[in-house]
Amino acid sequence: MIQKTTPRATAGLRLTALIAVPVLAFSVACSGGDDSSNGAKSHGIADVPDTSAPVPSAKTETKPDTRAKGKSAFYEAQMTYVQCMRAKGGYPDFPDPKLSGHFDWAKINEIGSQPGRNEGIRGGKNRACVDELMAAMDATPKIDQQKAYESMLAHAQCMRDNGISQFANPTMSAGNAQPGGQPNPMSRAFDEESPQYKQARKACESKLLEGLDGMQ
Repeated sequence: MIQKTTPRATAGLRLTALIAVPVLAFSVACSGGDDSSNGAKSHGIADVPDTSAPVPSAKTETKPDTRAKGKSAFYEAQMTYVQCMRAKGGYPDFPDPKLSGHFDWAKINEIGSQPGRNEGIRGGKNRACVDELMAAMDATPKIDQQKAYESMLAHAQCMRDNGISQFANPTMSAGNAQPGGQPNPMSRAFDEESPQYKQARKACESKLLEGLDGMQ
């Protein structure tokens, strides 16, 4: 008599077959076989590629490290200046740089706007930290000069629109953007400590690219 196979039984047979095939393959690989026709043993194991030393992935890890070191050197140069300003420059409350590494000029200008504290806010009193400031500027990542000029030009226009009518435009000299501001630094045309100037400065600070906010 022919015994019918139910669907459940068929599924069980298939599952048994699926389990049996990997087990059989594993057993053959482990036993190494004794195949005299090719004269070699354990070909299955010998053919597995060696992945213990992935050379390409080791190379790709160097670039992020290089970028991280560059950014760290920039940040550390700014911190050296900040620490000088606190210790020798006469500003113990001089703020840390931003996370980007750039000086936080909004906070610096706020300190400089306090009575009697504007002199030396850049470079320290008696120019005690000018060398550190120049080193920090040299370490600053390069900014596209055309974009810098356009940013400072927009800022100058904004300052005039907000009541500082004599705020001068930036200029370009030998391909480098030169900040605007006071038409004649030796004879100030407007008071940088006046409430009107501070309000204009606040209203226009977003016009300057990061890294330019202390230049103009």
